[in-house]
Amino acid sequence: MSTAAAAPRTGAVLADLLPASRTRDIALVLGGAVLTGLAAQIAVPVPGSPVPVTGQTFAALLVGTALGARRGFLSLAVYALVGMAGMPWFSAGSSGPGGASFGYVLGMLLAATVVGALARRGGDRSVLRTAGTMVIGSAVIYAVGVPYLALSTGMSPGAAVAAGLVPFLLGDALKAALAMGALPAAWKLLGSKG
Repeated sequence: MSTAAAAPRTGAVLADLLPASRTRDIALVLGGAVLTGLAAQIAVPVPGSPVPVTGQTFAALLVGTALGARRGFLSLAVYALVGMAGMPWFSAGSSGPGGASFGYVLGMLLAATVVGALARRGGDRSVLRTAGTMVIGSAVIYAVGVPYLALSTGMSPGAAVAAGLVPFLLGDALKAALAMGALPAAWKLLGSKG
């Protein structure tokens, strides 16, 4: 009989509550990509900015949080690669690599991974933890998207922040509030605290 302690089981994400299978994982990854593509079609132009307000950032953060880091990354990678290949599911039906807002797509790929890792550690189980997880995920998106915006358009860093960050803060706060209600409620409804 071994006296070594068993390694602690890592936390679950919402997707882990479904019966495990390779088919489940493939369906979740593809479903997350489709959800992000559909949410990107909710696009409202922002005066003075080449970047619209969209639902895709919200979808990307939810996908990462619900699926976990690995599946969240794969889901957003599928979204990015298929969009770069020509599927018109980037914001407002656009596609292809490049463009002023493509850095945000790349940022969402990284953010889905980060929020997925945080969710596995319980970052989506309470209102306050979910708020922190969403703030970190949004910060990751902006950390990639705003510099890319500056480089792709020739804007100064200050102008890129003014056009690619400031107008979106209120919307991000509303998206975070939705997630703060939805994710902990989903865990409570499913009767699992992790």
